[in-house]
Amino acid sequence: MEQQSKAPQDIRNVVNFLRSSSAGMKVRVGVLNGKRVDYFKGKGAVKALLSPAYVKLKNVPKVADEEEAQRLLLTVIPFAFFLRVERGAPSGTSSNSPKQLQITQMQTFVASDYYAWFYEGSQWTTYLGGVAMVAIMLAGVMFPLWPPIMRLGVWYLSIGVLGLIGLFFALAVVRLIFYIITVIVASPGIWIFPKLFADVGFVESFIPLWEWDLPKKKGKKKRSEKGKAVNGGSPAPSAHIEEIQDSGSSRPASRTAARIEEVPEEDS
Repeated sequence: MEQQSKAPQDIRNVVNFLRSSSAGMKVRVGVLNGKRVDYFKGKGAVKALLSPAYVKLKNVPKVADEEEAQRLLLTVIPFAFFLRVERGAPSGTSSNSPKQLQITQMQTFVASDYYAWFYEGSQWTTYLGGVAMVAIMLAGVMFPLWPPIMRLGVWYLSIGVLGLIGLFFALAVVRLIFYIITVIVASPGIWIFPKLFADVGFVESFIPLWEWDLPKKKGKKKRSEKGKAVNGGSPAPSAHIEEIQDSGSSRPASRTAARIEEVPEEDS
């Protein structure tokens, strides 16, 4: 945008900080005019300007409290790095789909409002990634022209990687067979490397060496205890139905009436 090119260097430094991961802002994804854009809440930007990471920056305006942070963010809005938006309903049928965004006419800064990014930040990492990808593709295409020593090294490296993958699958099969045997011989069974498929680090996947396959205990309350808690420890009363003969002359003698009485439950 033309307004962004007119921004002074200190304002640009502030925007680059807010757009980077070091700011620690929660970035959401919304839909604006049919396109996906990133947006954030104003309160997150205020916290980022008050963080220790911002204090360490050079050539940026100093911020002492929340009021100064809000004034600084207000001075950034005219350069259209981000604009105030209103968040609407989800763009899809699911409630987790990106929300609809709409730019508001009154552009000011309020900590409780949302702001959409119109600035992608520094692109040097994108450029480096593109150059690295092209270099890898060219190196793969020109593999027949590599020196024999380099091609031999790549061959040994590929054999080593395939060996590690095969060892991993073999270990998974062996631990499953061992578990089935121990379930039959020594119930409830033993797992070798119980955290092998857990979401942990590489070293933690092999610690401990083995573990019993014990079921997780779940506390269950007895129904009798729940009944005592509701009735204050006394047994619940029961209903007793007694049929009596109707003595009225206007009704047939064979017709009976039912009377319900509540009597305390006797201990057996």
